[in-house]
Amino acid sequence: MAELRLTNLKKRFGAVEVIKGVSLEIADGEFVVFVGPSGCGKSTLLRMIAGLDDISDGDLFIEGKRCNDVEPQDRGIAMVFQSYALYPHLTVYENMSFGLSLKKTPKDEVDTRVREAARILKLEELLDRKPSQLSGGQRQRVAIGRAITRKPSVFLFDEPLSNLDAALRMDMRMEIAKIHQEFGATMVYVTHDQVEAMTLADKIVVLENGFVRQIGSPIDIYKKPANKFVAGFIGSPRMNFFDVTVTQVSEGSVTVESPSVLPVALAAAGFTVGNSAQLGVRPQNLHLKNGDVLSGRVKGTVLLVERLGSETIVSFETASKEHALAAIPQDLSFDPAAAVEFSFDPESAHLFPAD
Repeated sequence: MAELRLTNLKKRFGAVEVIKGVSLEIADGEFVVFVGPSGCGKSTLLRMIAGLDDISDGDLFIEGKRCNDVEPQDRGIAMVFQSYALYPHLTVYENMSFGLSLKKTPKDEVDTRVREAARILKLEELLDRKPSQLSGGQRQRVAIGRAITRKPSVFLFDEPLSNLDAALRMDMRMEIAKIHQEFGATMVYVTHDQVEAMTLADKIVVLENGFVRQIGSPIDIYKKPANKFVAGFIGSPRMNFFDVTVTQVSEGSVTVESPSVLPVALAAAGFTVGNSAQLGVRPQNLHLKNGDVLSGRVKGTVLLVERLGSETIVSFETASKEHALAAIPQDLSFDPAAAVEFSFDPESAHLFPAD
């Protein structure tokens, strides 16, 4: 397997810079996920690692070797694309063995590698079929199998599950996780789906507008977002943000309030009295007011209720005309336009500067 090191990588298309100085280390055997909204540069960064896009500035090292000018086929990588990229006139066996045949690999070794990959991916009964005879999930498994047969140092995945339905995405996430466990391979995976990032990654790299906004384990990024963008992007449903004003500052904590948020003290630094700020609270951390009221409270009016059986998603509007969500882990009913009040633990909340 291999380690990767990206040092101040930049990519320009004419005068437009789309990757703006990315530095990153990926350890041998690590599963790293690039995540971010469409257009943030995550696929471009992956293509630069693969050698499909030139590097405008900076350095890329694979296993300690500078690879800026190394041809894609000589980098020891295999890439799985969003579109499967299978040859329609070839069988599953022929698709999986195609790259090996081009390298003039001995036939016995080709057969061994293909059948081993087919066993891992449960494709043994499908080796004689053409892609048109396969489901979407089976086609993606063939594309992954073609990568496995090459025995690469690094696997690259470019949104490989985005063309599948929800049930198949879950199944394929499990397959990819199993492959990582079985091979201990270095994997770099691109997605805009933060659920995929949270469930698959050893390390998440959050990108926005060509910059890295945060690098860390899934739980660290979820619990300790570095800024408002990361806080709003990671987590489903997304984090609520309430406009508040700082009314009191003491050592290690500040007190904030607004027309809809009752005064609450929470750990924060760098604020002064009178500052505008945004209070971030995840929908899962908003609880119906009861006898055990937590010290943070927010009030509003019900707009919409989604009863999902295992939980109830309440959409409400605050006095400041902010739309927010509360995820209640039980089945409840609410009257339309009813006044509601939710409580939250200040330790679960985040405070961000207004700018």
